[in-house]
Formats: sequence, structure tokens, C-alpha cells
Amino acid sequence: MKINKSTLLLSVFGLVFAGSALASSGTITITGKITDTTCNISVDGQTNNATVTLPTVPASALPLAGNTAGTTPFSIALSGCTGSVFATAHTLFEAGTYVEQSTGRLNLTAASTATQVQVELLNSALSPIKAGATDATQGDIKTNFTADTTTLNYFARYYATGTAGAGSVNTAVDYTIIYL
Repeated sequence: MKINKSTLLLSVFGLVFAGSALASSGTITITGKITDTTCNISVDGQTNNATVTLPTVPASALPLAGNTAGTTPFSIALSGCTGSVFATAHTLFEAGTYVEQSTGRLNLTAASTATQVQVELLNSALSPIKAGATDATQGDIKTNFTADTTTLNYFARYYATGTAGAGSVNTAVDYTIIYL
């Protein structure tokens, strides 16, 4: 097979300069903020890592998908805040192992024995919080500081994804306090 030198030369130039046909499509600017604010955090009088215990309810209280039961209040108290002064705070419930991304409800851990049940978080107005969503779309409510203290109020409840089966319920969610 005979290769023409000019064809070979054009092929080599085409490969060498193919990358130069690519052009920049835009710029992504990344912004953020690092604060020196620190607060003492307690959840229902416990440490920042705490347990919220839902009441025992019968499976018959959750017969259909969408049924809820056992609404339980809990609060995150911020006190002794130092550093930059901010007017409000709220909680960002982060995406994680047990967060169902489409709804923001919390799936149960493998140790749980209940079936067709999730845990739903609610803000202080009893509206669902979509854990794992962006900060602006979670549905949390900003709370004002009084001096160096504020309390963020929430609720947790059972949420049926079908006819609930009896058993234990365990889940978890990570959170970050956002100061504004």
C-alpha cells in the first residue's frame, strides 16, 4: 500500500491542530464565606450530637402512603456566640446516607425493623423540610438572634410510604448551622 506524502502530512497537521479548534465556553465563578462565629450548640438540652425520640405509635396509625404520626418537637439552641455578629441563623440539613434526595425525608438504617416508614423533618411552621436540597430550597425558617442566643425549632414525625409494618425506627441526618 502506497501512502501519498501530502496525505500523510495533512493527517499529521490535522491531529496536531485538532485541539486548537476547542474554545472556552464560559467561566464558573465560585464564591463562599468563612466565618469566625462559634456558638455552643445543644439539641433538646443534649450536646450537638443528640437523639430525638419519637413516641411509640401503632402500625395502624400509618395505614396508607402519605399518612403521618408521632409529630415530636425538638430544638437546636445556640448560645454564647462569639466572633462576627449575625442577625439570623438557620439549619442546613445535609444530604447523606439516609436522606432520600427526591423528598428530603429520612430513610431508615439497616438496623431498623419497621417497614414502609420514613422520618419527615418539619420547620417551626410544621411545613416539610427537604433535607439534602440546596439551602434556599429546604424550607427552613431563619430565626433572629437575641444578644448571642437563639433557638431553632423543628419537628420530626413518622411518614408512611405504604402500609407500615411494626418494628424499630432508626435514622440520622447531619446538619450545619448557617449564620446570616
